[in-house]
Amino acid sequence: MGRLVPAVTRALDILELFLDSEGPLTAPDITRRLQLPRTTVHELVTTLTARGYLVPVPDQPGRYRLGVRTYQLGSRYAEQLDLAAEGRQVARNVAETCDETVHVAVLEGMDVIYIAKIDSTHAVRMVSAAGRKLPAHCTSVGKMLLASLSEAELDARLEAHGPLTAMTPNSLTEPDALRDALTEVRARGVAVEQRESNPDVSCVAAPVRDSGGRVVAALSVSVPMIRWSDERRDELAALAVKGAAELSGRLGHRGRA
Repeated sequence: MGRLVPAVTRALDILELFLDSEGPLTAPDITRRLQLPRTTVHELVTTLTARGYLVPVPDQPGRYRLGVRTYQLGSRYAEQLDLAAEGRQVARNVAETCDETVHVAVLEGMDVIYIAKIDSTHAVRMVSAAGRKLPAHCTSVGKMLLASLSEAELDARLEAHGPLTAMTPNSLTEPDALRDALTEVRARGVAVEQRESNPDVSCVAAPVRDSGGRVVAALSVSVPMIRWSDERRDELAALAVKGAAELSGRLGHRGRA
């Protein structure tokens, strides 16, 4: 784990003061409560104000309250909580239909994070957990989410990420091969991963959209190879699309997922 950055810690300490404050705070209030140098507090308050995390209180010189950016962050957090909760319900519906493991995941950089998971009841099933992070290029949910990015955004993430690592011999590790695969995902509307993250498992995934039509997550069905076939793949792809559409509808999307 890397070291904590003092300036960031102090800035967060300032914001968190407002959690317990009944009203606006002044720079001297912050200085006294946090026992920080006045110059440091002035610089941090100026920066937080410039970024919209604090705003001056009208007609009260020198006093500050939380700004709109903190509201936006809180709203975004609430949206993600709703997505996880709704995702679990929809994943459960899909899993009850096919009796396979169902995941809902979101994209973080070049990784995916599973925010919901419902297990199959079969003795042989995929072993995973909500909260787990995997390389996006090795998973069906990851491919679906990467396919939703613009070419410029994808290129930027690939450049920042560095070499693509393999989880199995079937993993895509060449950026051009990944781009070709994502082109196919866009054309088909679903993503397929065959033994790329686990040598014994294959998956299919479909996109989940919010009220504005933006892809915010992906829903997948994972199957051990002993139950995988072209026919089963097509059946589960249809279920993934249906489940993703249901989840999208719960998020306010009115079009086709």
